[in-house]
Amino acid sequence: MDIDQTWNDVTQTIGLSGLMQMLITLACIALAWWSLQNVKLDLFIRHPKSAQGRMLQLLLAIIVGRAISSFFLDYWGWSQSLMHLF
Repeated sequence: MDIDQTWNDVTQTIGLSGLMQMLITLACIALAWWSLQNVKLDLFIRHPKSAQGRMLQLLLAIIVGRAISSFFLDYWGWSQSLMHLF
């Protein structure tokens, strides 16, 4: 196998991994946004339907979604590392 083919395989694998991580993160953010639609934000902020209320909801969805995706991606990486144990 030639070095150029090996390099192309490595870069393709890295690219696919990045794409998968982006899609999982976006899916988790969307899931967090959907879940936050049920939270009564009017208990915490004055005008939950205002632009600031929606922005807060979006930022919360990004924070929660990123934490969830980070957990799943870390767990997936750890499970992939286990094959090197045996």
